[in-house]
Amino acid sequence: MLNTFQQAQHDMLPVATPDEASRQEFTKSLKQFIQSSILPGLGPVYRARAAKKFEVETGRAPADRHDIRKAMVPDPYFQHYAAVNRISQELLWDSVIDSIDAQLPELKTKAEANSAKNAGKLVIPEDFKVPRYVSALDIHCMPGGYAGRPGGDSVGLGVLYDRGVFLYAMGYTGPDNDDMGRSVCNYVKRRLDGFSPKRILDLGCTVGHSTLPYKELFPDAEVWAMDVAEAQVRYGHARAGAMGYDVNFVQGNAEAIDFPDDHFDLVVSHILLHETSGKAMPKIFKECHRVLTKGGFMIHADLPPFDLMDPFTQFILDNETYYNNEPFWGAMREMDQIQLAKDAGFPAETIRFDTAPMAVMEFAQAADGYSQEAAEAVNDREFTAGEFAPGGGWEVLIAQKL
Repeated sequence: MLNTFQQAQHDMLPVATPDEASRQEFTKSLKQFIQSSILPGLGPVYRARAAKKFEVETGRAPADRHDIRKAMVPDPYFQHYAAVNRISQELLWDSVIDSIDAQLPELKTKAEANSAKNAGKLVIPEDFKVPRYVSALDIHCMPGGYAGRPGGDSVGLGVLYDRGVFLYAMGYTGPDNDDMGRSVCNYVKRRLDGFSPKRILDLGCTVGHSTLPYKELFPDAEVWAMDVAEAQVRYGHARAGAMGYDVNFVQGNAEAIDFPDDHFDLVVSHILLHETSGKAMPKIFKECHRVLTKGGFMIHADLPPFDLMDPFTQFILDNETYYNNEPFWGAMREMDQIQLAKDAGFPAETIRFDTAPMAVMEFAQAADGYSQEAAEAVNDREFTAGEFAPGGGWEVLIAQKL
């Protein structure tokens, strides 16, 4: 029987030794322990002592997430939480590298063979410049960063992302690491009144883990996956071939999409927006509008804006900004995405936030006897911590070009 919360093996993943598998499972379990057993203690600590101390020192109660951070950072409980959370993030990457290094020559051979199996195009433009908001730091503390160095090892970096992100997600991206894409696909099929796109573009695809469900669930569609990172695009093309999908991969920048006007019926992204800058996001929205056909949809799956959360939840989520090399995480959540969509040309009546129930949770609940309706009801919840906090729904921003 398929274990929903273990990654399924495919031909582009290294086969871990028992010791390597144990280390990797430990890092995943450690993150789960932090989320379930350490993080919940932050609320009582804040209410019982940090907030009171702040009020004594300043003469007022904490007003926003910035005040809450000032109150919490000196507290030893928070310091313990922040330290072990950062260590767990570094450990998960380290636990994967040994498997990669030991099997890299074989994986490179497999990459060439599997890429040949993918009938979709692989487009790598000459002299492409990776935006500094991606190249200047190791996002999520991933060694080498998403994009790596020009001419670097694309296979090793792609494997590192493919396996590392699954561990970071604590299994909540599902066996094929594709839960966000699968969840949005399910949403499209259930909620968009028979909409069946013929051309689909996935922006910020990395290794295409969220892209492949679109080809599976819309098999007649022409599917393109785009990312600024050459290493991830090359690996993603081979990974798609290994998993039996014909998907086009292109290195490109969502700020300047190299496709003609009115070309795609559906443009999507999955946790892309918080990796971009404040200057990039308006350009991305405008490009989405430009390349969409009339009647086409833009859907961005990410975490909700801060104005939909209480200040303490904002503070918890913003720890990614401070301690996990996510400099645009907090800033993105303060941007008015509804207004950005309006400014890009989308009619106001078509723009909304909604929740796409997590496919992996629906699958697990169905196995336990839940109906689809019951599973969807269980999945209506708020995120409380981290990008992949255990729960049931992805926040999606939806707009339609009329």
